[in-house]
Amino acid sequence: MNTDPDRFIRENTSVLSPPHVPEIRLHLASEVHDLWLKTEEDLEAIGLPPPFWAFAWAGGQGLARYVLDHPETVRGKRVLDFASGSGMVAIAAAMAGAADVVAADIDPWAKTAVRLNAALNGVAVDFTNDDLIGRSVDVDVVLAGDVFYESEFARSLVTWFSAVAKDGCVVLVGDPGRSYRPTGQLEELATYQVPVTRVLEDSEVKKTTVWKFL
Repeated sequence: MNTDPDRFIRENTSVLSPPHVPEIRLHLASEVHDLWLKTEEDLEAIGLPPPFWAFAWAGGQGLARYVLDHPETVRGKRVLDFASGSGMVAIAAAMAGAADVVAADIDPWAKTAVRLNAALNGVAVDFTNDDLIGRSVDVDVVLAGDVFYESEFARSLVTWFSAVAKDGCVVLVGDPGRSYRPTGQLEELATYQVPVTRVLEDSEVKKTTVWKFL
C-alpha cells in the first residue's frame, strides 16, 4: 500500500490548468474513476476520505477567477481559504497579492496537495488541518468554494459565516447551484459559466456564482 501522500499525488495526477483559471497549475486527476478507485484501494484501510483535493470543482474555479479578476478583494489582506482541497483558491489569493494566505482543510492529504500546488505556482500558502467551524478567525477575508453540498454541513457553515461576517470579516463563497446554498443571506457579485468534468457534475458547464455572505 502506498501511503506516502507526496509520492501518491505525484504518481496519480497530472499537472493541469483548470479551464476557468488557466493562470494556475495544479496536480489534478486526469482520469476521475481511476484515481478514485486507486485511492479507495490504497487508502481505505487507514480511513482517509475521497480525494477531493484532486479536482478543480466549479465553485472553486469561479471563486478563484473572481479573486484574480478583482485583486483588490484580497490585496494586502490576511486570507483564509476554507475547505481548500487542492489549494486553488488560496493560490489565486496569493497571486492576487494577499499579505498572508492560509489554506484550511481537515483532509490530511490536502496539506501535501496544497504544498505541491503552491510550489508549482511559485507562491507561499500556509496550511491548517484544524476544524475551524464555530471558531473565531484572525483574518480579513474568508474564501470558500463549493461548500453547500450537504445539509447539516451547510447549516453549520451558515451559522459560522454569519458570525464571522458580523465580526467584520468579508466572506465570499463560490457556488454552482448546490442544493443547500442559503438563499436569503447572500449578495451576488459575479456569475460565470465554468467548464467541468461531466463524470463529476453530469454536465460540461456549470453556472457558478460568487456571493458575498451578509
